[in-house]
Amino acid sequence: MKSYKLILIILIVFFKTGNVLSNTNIFNVNNIEIEKKIKDSNEVLANHAIKKGFQELINNILLKEDIVKLKDLNESTIKKLVVYYQVENKINDDNGLDKINFNISFDKNKIHDLFYKKGISYSIITNKELFILPVLKKNNKIFIYNQNYFYDNWNKVYETELIEFILPLENIEIIQNINSKKSDLLSIDLNNLFVEYPEKNIILVIIEEKKIQEEKIYFKAKILGKNIIKNINIKKLDLNEEEFYKKIIIQTKQEIISLVKSLNLIDVRTPSFLKVQLNLNKKNNLVKLNKRLKKIDSIENIYIQKFNNNSVLLKIKYLGKLDRLIRQMDAQKITLKLFDNMWSIKIN
Repeated sequence: MKSYKLILIILIVFFKTGNVLSNTNIFNVNNIEIEKKIKDSNEVLANHAIKKGFQELINNILLKEDIVKLKDLNESTIKKLVVYYQVENKINDDNGLDKINFNISFDKNKIHDLFYKKGISYSIITNKELFILPVLKKNNKIFIYNQNYFYDNWNKVYETELIEFILPLENIEIIQNINSKKSDLLSIDLNNLFVEYPEKNIILVIIEEKKIQEEKIYFKAKILGKNIIKNINIKKLDLNEEEFYKKIIIQTKQEIISLVKSLNLIDVRTPSFLKVQLNLNKKNNLVKLNKRLKKIDSIENIYIQKFNNNSVLLKIKYLGKLDRLIRQMDAQKITLKLFDNMWSIKIN
């Protein structure tokens, strides 16, 4: 009798809610503001919101070269990707213009199908924190905290929700570390520079002013455990110093965001599968596991392979790399371990 009850619980848990587990909100775009004109119908406003929301979505999750692949997508095709939309509220601004906020929810499976056909990988940035130190080298002097426009204004120019840029507080050890390497700042050991932030995403940005029409910006980063050194050229054109400095921040941030996206890409054409065993030694742990797995956006499906009174063998279909899946499971307090060529899973 107990065995039948166990089977019933398993079937209810994994099949009543459907095979697709993840209920991620990455495909929800909220607070889309649309200006309402007198003759605009609700349908016209909704169409504008859907088009604007889709553009915001792909800007957030795609690389520039992949956004271009969708430039010819027509309005009718975009509307078919929508699960639902809702009107949030109505705003009357200082100029007397009516503005309406929309929330748009796009269908994950339809988006995946579109990306599959177009050969597009998309990015899910789960860890948005990035500890950054912009250093200015000017007239052979190093400016870190004081008289450094970039440190003072980094989070005031070009705000973005994709990355949370965190600047370290003034620290004598950081000053000493940088001054000791001022002739070759790229040789600095980032782990020593950001010693207070172990296992975090960290980046050193070096802006060396040379009084020419094109500046070269250097970064040295450690993101998702990968060491990266890059540089970009930014043209001054006819900008004054402050305008040029703002341009440097904007383009450098955009390059960093693109870099982080590229390290978090998911290819819907190449899913992976993982077999895991869950020991049924705690009451309702199967139910708890199901609830937590539904919060992990990497997971596409889950299948029951075998089960008995003591354990369940599950097959998980996921997108992206295994280390990313492990990090996401860890965030949900799920431990994944390999022992004797068999993966085990447990709830903490």
